[in-house]
Amino acid sequence: MKKLGLPLLVLVSFLPITAQQTVPAAKAPAATQPQARTTANDDTVVEEIVARINNAIITRADLRHAEEQTRDEIKQQNPPNADQLLAERQKDQLRDLINQQLLVQKGQDLGITGDTDLIKKLDEIRKQVGAETIDDLAKVAEQQGVSFEDFKNNLRNQIITQQVIGREVGSKIQISPAEVKKYYDDHKADMEQPEQVRLSEILIPVAQPKGPDGKELPDAEPDPQAVAAAQAKAEELVKQIRSGAKFDEVAKANSGGPTAEQGGDLGYFKRGTLAKELEDKTFAMKAGDITDAIRTKQGFVILKVTEHQQAGVPDLKVVENQIQDRLYYTKLEPALQEYFKKLREDAYIDVKPGYVDTGAVATQTKPVFTDEKPKKEVAASKKKHKHFILF
Repeated sequence: MKKLGLPLLVLVSFLPITAQQTVPAAKAPAATQPQARTTANDDTVVEEIVARINNAIITRADLRHAEEQTRDEIKQQNPPNADQLLAERQKDQLRDLINQQLLVQKGQDLGITGDTDLIKKLDEIRKQVGAETIDDLAKVAEQQGVSFEDFKNNLRNQIITQQVIGREVGSKIQISPAEVKKYYDDHKADMEQPEQVRLSEILIPVAQPKGPDGKELPDAEPDPQAVAAAQAKAEELVKQIRSGAKFDEVAKANSGGPTAEQGGDLGYFKRGTLAKELEDKTFAMKAGDITDAIRTKQGFVILKVTEHQQAGVPDLKVVENQIQDRLYYTKLEPALQEYFKKLREDAYIDVKPGYVDTGAVATQTKPVFTDEKPKKEVAASKKKHKHFILF
């Protein structure tokens, strides 16, 4: 089975909150700074509170877990500047955890639970890892040393934050046709491309004869009956597709190739990267066309041209959606920064000395209690925020 993993939010590097706890306001300790939790004999520190965000806390364990996840992500990506990227991400780790907690709390204010999407996402992950049921998925998590409840909470938080960003920020971003046209005119040189085709495949394999040792004999001729059976099956699938069956569904159900789960998608190919026979066939086809069954060393293959991009600068209508996406994300980042500034101004945030919140703004509030200003007055000054907590 595949390893469990959490999806990343687009653009914003919020790492999951793994064990952040809600502290009931009535039981909150009356102290200006967060205090470490200790055992009954007060000898060993169990949980160090790094930051308080309204009625939630971030612990050192949360921060450490987020840092470990960041390290694992970068290790899997293996970029050339891994050390620099890791340092940058970890520098902003506490900021990202605070920002995510602010979004989760805003989601609560807006009545966003993420329940329906959580069920759908868990089912998608179940299929990806090859688990039969959600209970089996929980067992997979446990086998990998992951708390399934924490995993679900992390996933729910990510769903909530995405929905809050979409509703509160993304929905307000407007991109005009004039902006798209200007971007297209200004970046034509960047969009120039060689002729290429995007292909999908359905492979009907023919078993290669094996020797007494069980190893395949590469020079041996396959059994003629096996070849004939594979050819007949491939030709029948061609007929089904040309009669209206969806290529990707047929590929998932019948292909013996490694791309079956992806509906047969092989990606893009420029001229000179395919065998000449395949290049001659596919580059003469239009998008949506499929080949007849083609005999290969592995068996019989059916190819579909899902895209055929001509050389040069594509028409505006071809790249319009891509340009809109690029402009959207270009506008989203500064809009998010402004939104986080507002969330921080409306919240109480207290970070323990020795830890740095790189997203702090000068106008955000940290509660300070003195004899001259009783706690009740401080509470009254921000009573509109239902997540208020006294430290």
